[in-house]
Amino acid sequence: MDSIRFLYRTGHGPSSSHTMGPRRAAEQFQQRCQAGKYRVTLFGSLAATGKGHMTDRAILEVLGADRTEIVWCDERTLPLHPNGMRFEGLEDNGNLADSWEVYSIGGGALIDAMNPSEPKTVYPFNSMKEILEKADREGKPLWAFVEECEGEEIWSYLGKIWQVMKASISTGLQAEGNLPGGLQLNRKAAAYFAQAQNSKGYLETTGKIFAYALAVSEENAALGSVVTAPTCGACGVLPAVLRYLQEERELPEVMILRALATAGLVGNLVKHNASISGAEVGCQGEVGTACAMAAAALTQLLGGTPHQIEYAAEMGMEHHLGLTCDPIDGLVQIPCIERNAIAAVRALNCASYVLLSDGRHRVSLDEVIETMRQTGLDMAPEYRETSCGGLALIHDRHR
Repeated sequence: MDSIRFLYRTGHGPSSSHTMGPRRAAEQFQQRCQAGKYRVTLFGSLAATGKGHMTDRAILEVLGADRTEIVWCDERTLPLHPNGMRFEGLEDNGNLADSWEVYSIGGGALIDAMNPSEPKTVYPFNSMKEILEKADREGKPLWAFVEECEGEEIWSYLGKIWQVMKASISTGLQAEGNLPGGLQLNRKAAAYFAQAQNSKGYLETTGKIFAYALAVSEENAALGSVVTAPTCGACGVLPAVLRYLQEERELPEVMILRALATAGLVGNLVKHNASISGAEVGCQGEVGTACAMAAAALTQLLGGTPHQIEYAAEMGMEHHLGLTCDPIDGLVQIPCIERNAIAAVRALNCASYVLLSDGRHRVSLDEVIETMRQTGLDMAPEYRETSCGGLALIHDRHR
């Protein structure tokens, strides 16, 4: 597995695969080809939901709107992934100067069609089974393996990631009004937070977690700065539960960073063995993974053993199996924002359930990750970030 630095990326919303990835691809192509004009063809999911995800805007901001043509090709996909792009540099006489096919595979990561090489290996294990065996053998917590494989400098990186997460919550809690896009969806985070502060018990707990998750997800929808955890579309889940528990238990920052490290291990396992791309496996790969990461982090912070942490992550993923990605109008708003809030509270429920157990269970995290991968492959394309099925289609029919 590669570094969790490539799982936790800082960037602007609304989508890591449809906005951050294409922007990075445009920057790389511009570096290799200084052309008078450009033509960019978007395939599959990138074309189907690209306007709602503002894919064209991200590319045009780099290559220039006055000299770049965007071609939408939603009825065709390139071989390696539903999020394929073809960049072409054109000479003044219209002749082709250079061409490059590249894929945005989730979380802002790119794969070159001509050189789909494996990323640099940082971790010597590729399964939770191996990690747990190592933890049992050496008596170390899961976060210690992150430091062992990444080096002590990983804590400085995670510290910066946590600062961005906290800032996106704070900014989102203060913002009000409608989000950009044709849905005219109203921000809810500030109102939820105010009501949570006036509540007690369960409503206060869930209200704050809802508010924090909404704050980050609404910032993402408004093109604000967020952290992929593991994607922009699922960026609200992990920060919400970490902020809530830090405040509730007055936890030192070092414990939060260790929780981020453990959550990163879980996210990396999904990314390596399945996918975190909604266009490839549906929202189970995005919000499902985020819930698994958050459940693992919470269980660690609440004193859980490595086996209980694995169980919580397994539950977080298992109970999102089959979740489709069907954003209305291609916007990362409905049902995406609400899903982040619900998944954050579900992560707390998973941790609570597991901490009452001894950590023994029948289905392993490795098995549920493989199940998620196969479920995604079996899922009809209409339910994998094309806005051609599910909620997106029903909503369109009822207009």
